This record gives sequence, structure tokens and C-alpha cells, in this order.
Amino acid sequence: MSDQGYLLDNQQVQAGQRFAALSELLDPVTFRHLAATGLTAGWSCWEVGAGGPGVPDWLAAQVGPSGRVVATDIDTAWMPGDAPYDVLRHDVGADAPPGEFDLIHARLVLTHVPRRAEALAAMVGALKPGGRLVLEDADPALQPLICPDEFGPAQELANRLRRGFRSLMAERGAELAFGRTLPRLLRGAGLADVQADAYFPITSPACTTLELATVQQIRERLVAAGLATEAEIAEHLENVASGKLDLATAPLISAWGRRG
Repeated sequence: MSDQGYLLDNQQVQAGQRFAALSELLDPVTFRHLAATGLTAGWSCWEVGAGGPGVPDWLAAQVGPSGRVVATDIDTAWMPGDAPYDVLRHDVGADAPPGEFDLIHARLVLTHVPRRAEALAAMVGALKPGGRLVLEDADPALQPLICPDEFGPAQELANRLRRGFRSLMAERGAELAFGRTLPRLLRGAGLADVQADAYFPITSPACTTLELATVQQIRERLVAAGLATEAEIAEHLENVASGKLDLATAPLISAWGRRG
């Protein structure tokens, strides 16, 4: 990617807070989609861009000791050292897949991967016959506001900072309208029975935690780019912490298909 690479550095302390908030928001949706694939004991699963242990832990519990789970990421710092599954440093857009799988899942990954086409081809190629691919990615361009009900100065400030965040992401190669393309891409990759849906949370405590951690991670970059002042960021963080803002996320588009 251009500039300094991935904007939300996994080495920052706020990364753990973000992972926890994303798990609270999105895991129920993800688990519902993964369970609907027919996931059962003995399956082999690849969790791409795992980040933290939430999804691979759940997968390992579903497949049991007769199954296999591989969790990969370019940065595995937040993965436990004693995980009941394989943890590998891996770049899905550049490295060979770590085997063949009944189920492959990636959440909030491909938006940020420079070689998206190669990554998708690698995942499809790693499916066993009849294997299932479940991809989930945000679409910030589809719903760009952190405060959809922009009725006052605090909401206007929040949305302005969110626009700044999106511009920083775009500069680093993130595709902000990627989520909506997932069904078409899965069909184009030759998968059958392709379906999709979307999830759009508003006003959850986890949305508050996620926004606090995200803004704290990028505050220096917002200031350096002239997108906000330190005073504006401090004001926004105070507004968020007050619990009076109805915060949303970008829609999460989930799409799934089967290899014939």
C-alpha cells in the first residue's frame, strides 16, 4: 500500500481494544454465517487475517479434535501462544495457502489487502471440492457516517473526523466500496450458491469502545494531515465517552459460496 501501510497498527495498545469491540459487534453475525455452511466436527478451516483469537477459538470448538483450524495473519501478536490450532504469519495476497480446507473465512481483510485479486484466487483455490468460502468486509462508502443522525455540532464533528479517517484509509490503498462487490466477485471466481446480506449496528456500547480506540490510534495522523486539530480530537473523544452520541459502523457485507 502507499504511504505507511496499514493505518491501524496491530502493535498499538488500542488494537486489543478494537479487536474486543469488533468481536462483540460482529462475532454473532459471523458465527451465524459460519454455522449455516454446515460446519461440523472433523472439518478443516482457515481463518484468514484472524487478528485476535475470537473466531479461530470458536471454529476450533466446532470442529473438535478430529478437525483442523489454521489462523493466519501478517501480524500474530494478539494470538495466544497456547492456541488449540495452528497460528501462522502469512500474507494471503502473496504466500501460498497453508493447505486445503472445507471452510475458509476472512473478515475485514480484503479491503486492506493490496493484492485483492490474488488473495481471493488463493482462497478459492484452497477450497476442497464442495468447500465453503465466507467473506465479510465493510463498505464505508455505502454508509459513511459515524453519526447517521447529524443533528448538532457534536455529531457534525464526529462525521468530519470520520471523513478524515476514510481519506487516510484511501491513501493507503483501502477500497472503501469493496464490501458490495463480494457477491459478484464470488460468482466470478466460479463459486456456486452465492448469497449475501448486510449488518449495520447503531448505538451499541461496543460502537463507543471501537470509536474511542480507533480515534486514539489515528489521532497523530489526523493532525499531521491537517484533517483535525488536537483540540477537536479531544472534544470528540469527550463527546464519545459521554455516551450521548448514537454511533454507527459501516455496513458489514457478508457473502458466501460453494466450490463445485
